Amino acid sequence: MATLLIKNGTVVTLGDKNRVIEDGAVLIDGSLIKAVGKSADFTDDYDRVIDARNLVVLPGFINTHMHFYSTMVRGLGKIKPAVDFVDLLKKLWWRLDKQLVLDDCYYSALIPLIEAVKKGTTTLIDHHASPFAVAGSLDRIARAVGEVGLRASLCYEVSDRDGEEIAAEGLKENVRFIERCKAEDGESLRAMFGLHASFTVSEKTLKRAVELEKDLDVGFHLHVAEAASDQEHCLENFGMRVVERLEKAGVLGRKTIAAHCVHVDDNEMDLLKATDTSVVHNPQSNINNAVGVADIIKMAEKDIRVGLGTDAMTVNMLEELRQALWIHHLANENPSVGFMESMNTLVTNNARIARRYWDMGIGELREGYAADIILMEYYPPTPFDEGTFLGHLGFGLSQVSVDTTIVGGRILMEGGELKIDVDQEAIAGESRKLAARLWERF
Repeated sequence: MATLLIKNGTVVTLGDKNRVIEDGAVLIDGSLIKAVGKSADFTDDYDRVIDARNLVVLPGFINTHMHFYSTMVRGLGKIKPAVDFVDLLKKLWWRLDKQLVLDDCYYSALIPLIEAVKKGTTTLIDHHASPFAVAGSLDRIARAVGEVGLRASLCYEVSDRDGEEIAAEGLKENVRFIERCKAEDGESLRAMFGLHASFTVSEKTLKRAVELEKDLDVGFHLHVAEAASDQEHCLENFGMRVVERLEKAGVLGRKTIAAHCVHVDDNEMDLLKATDTSVVHNPQSNINNAVGVADIIKMAEKDIRVGLGTDAMTVNMLEELRQALWIHHLANENPSVGFMESMNTLVTNNARIARRYWDMGIGELREGYAADIILMEYYPPTPFDEGTFLGHLGFGLSQVSVDTTIVGGRILMEGGELKIDVDQEAIAGESRKLAARLWERF
């Protein structure tokens, strides 16, 4: 096991008792953090030393709801204007995913994973769909994850929108990949059981998914009440609201992620809390799709664990965080609300969510925790300590670049230069060729 000492930096530990350590150091032994403290306390010989002077040392950021495959629509203009969210799904996203082939799945993951390294995002929880290239699609994405060196949890989005046969393939792909991850028991890959959303999943498919997941015990990852139409469909077809249907079916629980939850009422929030289900807020996507604003302030009052995802709008978690701040000021017509609720999604709850899938500690600089660490060059113009850190994160650190990214003790980027064996130019070139062919099929 090689040792790596990061010293002379401003260390921000995060965690329940966040510490800001001036002239701090983090000692990495293999893939784990061995010690955190003042630089003067580390006097032994180490295999490698990084001088973090003028750098802030932080845990890597975590993205708890992502869609890698969305990469393939950048710049696409071949769609007619949509009048609402479901219309947008039909005209863009459900047309896109039908055209994906396995190579598209691989490259569409590789591109944002490399970008994530540059933005200091070290763990991503993804939600994939490619209904006419289901079998093996998660393996292709997993290959990209391994080549870049990040952590990721993957799932296949099961839906009945393309018929029972494809829904059955999705169920099979989830089970196969979950069993693969359990057998490998590695540190980087995890799996969940993916479902699209209540309004595209039949009773038969929902029941079968719950039966299959029960023995696997990995939790579900699905969209919940993203638009009002999801609730309308559920009330009309099942006589109950979306969260009620999911709770009755056995989908909710401590390992399940309910993404969005824009249109949930008080009773549904109580069910999410009672089942210990995690909610993931995706503010930029919700703004872009004009579906509304999730009431994470009320959710926080009810002590619901709300994390932060990007829904593929970006891999820059600080960009997403800032949008959360602004959207809640506007939605509440009050510039003094939503600060802590928004901040906690990223700095506290995303780590708590991730730790439900990775059995090692993650998201905190602490002895025995995963050595997922980023360094950001920052010269604080005002006092920088535990009491001011969040303000610096939202209004200062969010405006600077990531200098170094480390995952599991492995340096993926240093001094702004990638240290992984990838050829960005060649990868982007191949992706453009694949995207051009995909757009022709669109």
